[in-house]
Amino acid sequence: MIEELKTKNNYRTTIGSSLAHCLTTTSLNKGTCYKGKVRDRYDLGDTLALITTDRQSAFDRVLATIPFKGQVLNQTGAWWFEQTKDIIPNHVIDLPDPNVTIAKKCNPFPIEFVVRGYVTGSSSTSLWTIYNKGDREYCGIQFPDGMVKNQKLPEPVITPTTKEEDHDRPISPDEIISEGWMEKDHWEYASQKAIDLFVRGQEISSKHGLILVDTKYEMGIAEDGEITLIDEIHTPDSSRYWIEDSFKQRLQEKKEPENIDKEFLRLWFKDNCDPYKDETLPEAPSELVVELSARYIHLYEIITGENFTFPDLKQSMKERISNNLKQYIS
Repeated sequence: MIEELKTKNNYRTTIGSSLAHCLTTTSLNKGTCYKGKVRDRYDLGDTLALITTDRQSAFDRVLATIPFKGQVLNQTGAWWFEQTKDIIPNHVIDLPDPNVTIAKKCNPFPIEFVVRGYVTGSSSTSLWTIYNKGDREYCGIQFPDGMVKNQKLPEPVITPTTKEEDHDRPISPDEIISEGWMEKDHWEYASQKAIDLFVRGQEISSKHGLILVDTKYEMGIAEDGEITLIDEIHTPDSSRYWIEDSFKQRLQEKKEPENIDKEFLRLWFKDNCDPYKDETLPEAPSELVVELSARYIHLYEIITGENFTFPDLKQSMKERISNNLKQYIS
């Protein structure tokens, strides 16, 4: 069991009755489809249709499906894209459906820009996992002895990873250049923008009582040659959020921070299987699925100031998406 987070609105009964109504697969009658862990990307010719499903990923695989998660991610990301467009251009053209973004075509950099403000995490590439094993150098950065889990770093750092088929690989900036992953000027520009985005994210989150702990950004070069922010930004899938009010006390008591992200689900899978090696994973307990959905919706509501609008579950989500995308797929 997990302690319920106090949320702006308690939608847990609604979520619990919607466990069978998740968007797990998509189908458009146009364009080549690339199926990612969470998003399905359709090439519509001049643009892309990015459909955010309810699939929940971690450890480089899909763990579960979470009701309304795709809508939360798509709409939260859209809000953050709007708040940061003065820092760097983004790929958003239109949001014709709660789960869909019509986006500019870009040639993505094969690097994820992971920005960290705290020493934490449970995955094999997380800063705390590496540090706790005794390593003091990570992605070309030297970390001092004596750090404890969940403590704040003096300033945000970038620990980039490669985007590879089997498993993301941590890499240093020097290796990014020497191995030919990015050109030096592209790396310098994009990495600085990643820090700028993270600082903006932390400032806005703090105004809403949240700590933006860490996140990842993806960028690419648009057809006009401009470096552009793509994929998602500051969603509870790509980012770790803690509750600011209780953080210091829980750190002193050596308790995990109250969070609005998927970390507790990751920890459950680590405790109940080997998510990296086991071919078949156990089914996530429904109470954890409901709680994660409730926290995702809570994040959307307190960040944007809007109440979450639930979709009409009497209508097929696939049918709704096709209808809303008619102008793009006809």
